[in-house]
Amino acid sequence: MKAIIQIVLWVVIVFLGYLIYNSIQEPIEFEKIKKERYIPVIEKLEDIRISEIAFKDVNGYYAEDFEELVKFIDTGQFVLTQTRDTSYLDEEYKKIYGTDKYVPDIIVDTLGYASVKDSLFRDTDRYRDMMYIPSTNKQKKFELEAGFIILNENEIPVFEAKVDKAVILEGLNENLIELEKKKQSVDDINGPYIRVGSMNRVNDSGNWPRDYGKSSRD
Repeated sequence: MKAIIQIVLWVVIVFLGYLIYNSIQEPIEFEKIKKERYIPVIEKLEDIRISEIAFKDVNGYYAEDFEELVKFIDTGQFVLTQTRDTSYLDEEYKKIYGTDKYVPDIIVDTLGYASVKDSLFRDTDRYRDMMYIPSTNKQKKFELEAGFIILNENEIPVFEAKVDKAVILEGLNENLIELEKKKQSVDDINGPYIRVGSMNRVNDSGNWPRDYGKSSRD
């Protein structure tokens, strides 16, 4: 009986040791996997960001769906311009005061055009898949919105692309995922989403810290 009790105690000790080890190790492993999954997501959001900014530079507003954005990259062109200072004689002033007055002005010359695709993505076509969330096998897309907000009585274009952290972290410990979605830290990605842009304010930045934004493609 004594031997049986000792065996049971050893089993309990080993089991408790495993639980303690797992409670320490699982959050460490979670953080490692989380970062591995976040980085390609952020790279795609960076591609969406530069594409949207280029779209706005040409059209004056942001694209509200990926089909429109990809088509723009395929066919769009930047206008290459050069500005130079000049001045002109104010004829009205001369008539009134009898003296010459030159008014400063700027002339904008069109030098040519440049392909948006070549300017942003060079020899790669990765932009064609930028709407798909990594690790979901092209089954899920980023949420994308675009529109306008009123600021000082002016309509200002805005956009936002985002993904719920739970989608990226699917398959991991659900309790740790919930804690991750509530995170508030200067060194990490706060809130339930990884996003770029905002539909509530003028902002085309991402909500990740600088270390996350160091793309492996740089």
